[in-house]
Amino acid sequence: MREAVPAADILVIDDQSEDGTAEIVSQIASNDAQVSVDVRQGRGLGGAIRYAMIAAMKGQYDLFVNMDGDLSHSPADVPSLIQPFRASREPSSEMNMAKPDVIVGSRYTPGGKIVGWPLHRRLMSRLVNRFATLCLRLPVKDCSGSMRCYRVQALRDAEAADLRANGYSVLEEILVAMHRRGASMTEVPIVFTDRTHGESKLTLREAVRSMLHMVKLATR
Repeated sequence: MREAVPAADILVIDDQSEDGTAEIVSQIASNDAQVSVDVRQGRGLGGAIRYAMIAAMKGQYDLFVNMDGDLSHSPADVPSLIQPFRASREPSSEMNMAKPDVIVGSRYTPGGKIVGWPLHRRLMSRLVNRFATLCLRLPVKDCSGSMRCYRVQALRDAEAADLRANGYSVLEEILVAMHRRGASMTEVPIVFTDRTHGESKLTLREAVRSMLHMVKLATR
């Protein structure tokens, strides 16, 4: 990550994992003032993402990049997430009027791909994303991917601190909240590589739970 974005502050959210994550990051942080780790008392992907978003808003950052910490997301893709925001600030740029609010690192836009997933995982992910675009009318193809770059002010406008989901559906919930407030969003391709250690929390049960939460979002 440091090679990809040398100036970035890096925050690792740890939900009391038993794999030594907090200890390893603490050792790194002892030699790098831009690295820190927060150990939460709660558990759940949604709560961890919300926690990090709040930290970005309190820290008065301009941009917030979220990504998985299991190496499924490559730090090498981060610059392509940040570039559209930088380009929009250039006076001569055609993107100056676009003012992007969120850039989604997409597995399902041309150039994006998934490496190492079995067929049932691919089908489950496709089902969730297709359901999201139809049910929630979101203008992106990858609604469940967690590698994204947000403009922090747009998170404030969308009241990200008040997100309710504690599971994977938080990823659709924040997009819905931003979309309803007129936020602009687009996608850039990324390569998602299945983890080599540990187990994914995306089960069929979690996928169904996410879709039920999306139905609730659609009817609010």
